[in-house]
Amino acid sequence: MSAALKKSSSNGSDKSVTTEEQHAKISEIRKLIGPLPEKLAIYCSDAALTRYLRARNWNVKKATKMLKETLKWRAEYKPEEIRWEEVAHEAETGKIYRSNYIDKHGRTVLVMRPSCQNTKSTKGQIKYLVYCMENAILNLPPDKEQMVWLIDFNGYNLSHTSVKVTRETAHILQDHYPERLGLAILYNPPKFFEPFWKVVKPFLEPKTQNKVKFVYSDDPNSKKIMEELFDMEKLESAFGGNDDSGFNISKYAERMREDDKRMPAFWTRGNPQSAEPPVDLNSLDLNSDSDASDNGKVDSSPSHVSDSETLSPSESVIVTKGSDNDSTEVH
Repeated sequence: MSAALKKSSSNGSDKSVTTEEQHAKISEIRKLIGPLPEKLAIYCSDAALTRYLRARNWNVKKATKMLKETLKWRAEYKPEEIRWEEVAHEAETGKIYRSNYIDKHGRTVLVMRPSCQNTKSTKGQIKYLVYCMENAILNLPPDKEQMVWLIDFNGYNLSHTSVKVTRETAHILQDHYPERLGLAILYNPPKFFEPFWKVVKPFLEPKTQNKVKFVYSDDPNSKKIMEELFDMEKLESAFGGNDDSGFNISKYAERMREDDKRMPAFWTRGNPQSAEPPVDLNSLDLNSDSDASDNGKVDSSPSHVSDSETLSPSESVIVTKGSDNDSTEVH
């Protein structure tokens, strides 16, 4: 717990929450969610509960509600059971893949290319996105909670955008993978992106603002950003690096199959896997109104958007979720 708490205490909006208070809030959430089957219990690590609390500005009630929604979704969707062969066709063009390098902070890197969309099935695209997120998390070092997204806009135009997929993508990432994004690099984005970002930016908290970097291949300052974050010998040439090997679906498939073999142990923490009884979803009463204390009150001021915020990777839109209600805005 200590590592996660130390990390969170350095987050801009968390400074007023002491380590003792964080411990207390985590314990309170555990009491509210009650006993869980093995996989969901493993999911609810102290680090995970800390992420949900950060996403809801340390409001126990809101964090618990958000967590219960995720637990219900995971029990039904079973994201950890998706295997490569089920989604391989979605990956053929390299529209999303985990790179074979990490950034200088040790974080997993997901490469995204919106222009390489190769299917029309919303269900299939979301399933592949979830597979990629679970795989990226599987490959995070034990002391890391967040990943990097490298979004390549080469060849992108608005025809690659589907409102339906955008909304579903935003829902999945915001509600079920809170605080997983450490940094999103928009590489050669369309010219209208940055002016829009400048309009949105004042309404976002500093920690959110710092998660998005605009990088242009013809800008000398951009190379400095990439050099500070990556080993240029390992970074792909498409992003200004020296590795010109490119995406190879056959080699990538081998990597994913090997990762699939590791996934069961990840969700049993090395213990022999046993058949779990069906999860009683009624026990995760999403409408229950707990009497949890709200020591961490959320600022009701509309001047800044807090809680979970997501840059939808495949559709390239900024999605924010307000702290005082559950409405989602897709920009």
